[in-house]
Amino acid sequence: MTAKPTGPDDVLTTYQRVGPAWVNERGQSLFERRWLERLMRTAPGLRVLDLGCGAGRPISVWLAGQGASVTGVDGAAAMCALFRANLPGHTCHHADMRGLSLGQRFDAILAWNSFFHLSAEDQVGMFPVFAAHAAPGAALMFTSGPAAGEAFGTVAGAPIYHASLAPEQYRALLHDNGFAVVDFVPEDPDCNGHTVWLARASVSDGS
Repeated sequence: MTAKPTGPDDVLTTYQRVGPAWVNERGQSLFERRWLERLMRTAPGLRVLDLGCGAGRPISVWLAGQGASVTGVDGAAAMCALFRANLPGHTCHHADMRGLSLGQRFDAILAWNSFFHLSAEDQVGMFPVFAAHAAPGAALMFTSGPAAGEAFGTVAGAPIYHASLAPEQYRALLHDNGFAVVDFVPEDPDCNGHTVWLARASVSDGS
């Protein structure tokens, strides 16, 4: 029997249940490297917040190898345990990114293949969270869908929810929360078809 599609509220329990198996399946080729390099070139420093960090491999491990101090956040305890094992010198918070308040600011904020598991409403609510954690001039990078809508994929054979806003809504939310779009590439053929946003925070608070 085929498993029924689930909703956004099932995402964290799904990763808690099958995440460790998915980690063994995830490719380690780092096809994201060109975008990660752009993220770090845009960022004013080396403090990185990885939202939905998973096991930290290969992305956070690569970032750490470039000298970054990585703080991971994941809502699945199983993923946090793997992150800590893979990056013992770095920090990981077991927390839901929605409503996150770490009381810290970072030079780069990354939500790669994580933010798009939130409902449309919760994605809208994330932009003040991004702003609250962004140092002046910080780089923000996230993946989304190419157009507004919902979709269902699989992770380690389990159904998983995805959603996206329209590109013009993302642009408005970025602008309204103090970010300027650096680049937007829908379904980038050089990044396994990922739709990628790169933005930069205002250089000074309130500017």
